[in-house]
Amino acid sequence: MHDDPDDAAAMAARYARRASVAARDRVSLPVVQCMLLERQRAVQRLLLRCGWHDASQRHVVEVGCGDGGNLKHLLTLGFAACNLAGIDILPEREALARAALPREVALSTGDAATAAIAPESQDLVLQFTVFSSLLQTATRHRMAAAMWSWLRPGGAVLSYDFAFASPGNPDVRKLTLSELKELFPSGLVKHVEPVTLAPPLARVLCRISPSLYGLANRAAWLRTHRLVWIEKPPA
Repeated sequence: MHDDPDDAAAMAARYARRASVAARDRVSLPVVQCMLLERQRAVQRLLLRCGWHDASQRHVVEVGCGDGGNLKHLLTLGFAACNLAGIDILPEREALARAALPREVALSTGDAATAAIAPESQDLVLQFTVFSSLLQTATRHRMAAAMWSWLRPGGAVLSYDFAFASPGNPDVRKLTLSELKELFPSGLVKHVEPVTLAPPLARVLCRISPSLYGLANRAAWLRTHRLVWIEKPPA
């Protein structure tokens, strides 16, 4: 049970601590590259599987956009910069995204649950390890309700998050598939895929040889995160 408040200050503090861990991990470039490439390929396969062969007219917002890496990847897949938006609770992360992305990408700082995004204006809402940073169930529901309201009928939430607890890290809480379904009760779960080789194991293997990442990652039970596509039913 988590008793920490989920006000904006508490969320920002947890994100800041996680950002410092991410910065530390960037030193281990091979393992970061392996994880990132695997996830990007999984996202690309999923978009094609869902019929998104032409993404140029699709509107996307990412909750917790960080340094803009996911939005930058979408640009390489044919999404138009003017149709992309990102929100982050840390001003310094939003500044990094601003430096990395075209000026047409709309970026903002603050609590995404209160963002001024028009209802049913988005085709896709991304959340990559955002829910796992929200320790209170009520806060997760508040965020999910906002995300769902932004989606057009036929649009989708693309979720990437911890499928298991992270021992020794009080700043994260796993997101089970059953809870994800509760967060979006009217959503249609169209795709569930385990991704990302367990980071402690991945770091060890990549220090030996990055090629070992792909070999070990063939065992789905060694993957610690889950990529899920949740569709909003057509009107």
